[in-house]
Amino acid sequence: MRHDLQILDGPDAVTARAADEVANLATTAVVDHGRFTFAVSGGHTPWQMFAALVTRDLPWPNITIFQADERVAPDGDPDRNLTHLRESLGAVGAEVVPMPVTDADLEAAARRYAELLPARFDLVHLGLGPDGHTASLVPGYPVLTETDRLVALTRPYQGHPRMTLTYPALARADQLLLAHHRIEQANAAAQATGR
Repeated sequence: MRHDLQILDGPDAVTARAADEVANLATTAVVDHGRFTFAVSGGHTPWQMFAALVTRDLPWPNITIFQADERVAPDGDPDRNLTHLRESLGAVGAEVVPMPVTDADLEAAARRYAELLPARFDLVHLGLGPDGHTASLVPGYPVLTETDRLVALTRPYQGHPRMTLTYPALARADQLLLAHHRIEQANAAAQATGR
């Protein structure tokens, strides 16, 4: 497995580079096999990347976007990743497959969502939370050891239980893109506190 680490000069450079990478992969996937399957987590970095992507001439009707994680909250809630994803995408014609976090039976909803996942994702785009979590795989949470399910529920974190892709689901990615642009802020905060 090949890893490519790039350190870029600031948030705008991270956003532009991520948009370039996604655009190239999307175009190649659609030419190669007719569809680009893409899972995306929440956070500022993906929304900024989508704002750059929607200005590009991409085969949007052939792009399917899955959620890597979502807070259990009502439709339209500002804490929902889906709310921001839809705002970022605007009117482009991509298919969005939302996590069913408003269902009464969330365990059954997680199983149904797992059945919708492709055998392979062309790309999974992840961010990095302040405590080092990605998707909603929070350090110390039991969901980290899940091996039998592709989609699982977490206990509450930052006020909400969450639905998330598990490590086995993330391993279905042909490529992973981990984009994060707050490292400088984290380093400055650590220096200020002497840690």
